Amino acid sequence: PDRRKGRAAIFALQGDLGSGKTTFVQGFAEGLGIKEKILSPTFVILKKFKITKPESRSSKFKNLYHIDCYRLDGPAEILALGFEEIIHNPDNIVVIEWAEKIKTVIPEETKVIKFVFKNENVREIIIKKPK
Repeated sequence: PDRRKGRAAIFALQGDLGSGKTTFVQGFAEGLGIKEKILSPTFVILKKFKITKPESRSSKFKNLYHIDCYRLDGPAEILALGFEEIIHNPDNIVVIEWAEKIKTVIPEETKVIKFVFKNENVREIIIKKPK
């Protein structure tokens, strides 16, 4: 991530219900040393976790924000939760499920990861290069 821009590392997760977005975030968090159980924050919208793995390259990041926009009607609701401040803090990694619901407020350098359900045990994951 380009931290010179003063922004968080932002990942937009796209895919239907059951396509593996939350499971991906669970593995991502585990790789950062986060021990807490990661559940989809559908009802709380946003959850913050402290990154606890100082020996890794992720040590420059201090927080993981897991955001689920499934229940949102638009970007105003996420902006009210301090979204701009979160994404402009280079100490943060921000992972957003259902990011397409707030696409107008997501920076264009956001990395997009698309999940496609193939069958019960198989998902296709497509990582799109930022613009």
